[in-house]
Amino acid sequence: MKIQPYLKKLNNSKQFKDFKSKNPDAFLSAGFFVIDLASGKNLHQVDYYSPKSSKMVTFVLDGNSVILKPAEPSNSKTPKEIKEKINIDLDILKGLVEDEMKNQTVTKKLQKIIAVVQNTDDCLVWNLNCITTDMGIIKVHIDDKTHSILKFEQVSLFDVVKKI
Repeated sequence: MKIQPYLKKLNNSKQFKDFKSKNPDAFLSAGFFVIDLASGKNLHQVDYYSPKSSKMVTFVLDGNSVILKPAEPSNSKTPKEIKEKINIDLDILKGLVEDEMKNQTVTKKLQKIIAVVQNTDDCLVWNLNCITTDMGIIKVHIDDKTHSILKFEQVSLFDVVKKI
């Protein structure tokens, strides 16, 4: 799954054109994707941020239509713009993670990948949270340009629940 067709679908939609005419300063700030390897039900959405209004808007790109949803307000810092073309296709994320799992001698299977691409420190980074068959979580950061693994960490779901 390449990301460019989704962005093209977004750019050609009436909802996006209306949004951009009202918010010409808005820019692409993140992509959020859920790749469900078990059921095949995937989710594709992109976020645009308007500095003038300090608001984030999410465009859901699944199905035949584009759905615009105002994002929940957050107190976090202002997102950075994704200016360059996104290099990594969604299809290869699984392979990159599985290769690193082999390097780390992790034998579990992936069930779901929750992927966010965003500009971090002027570098496009994929932040992945992968759910495994034993309900474990593997956190992976991948550099979009070089496809190199920046971070690989295994977390037990029970550890996450304890913190909550």
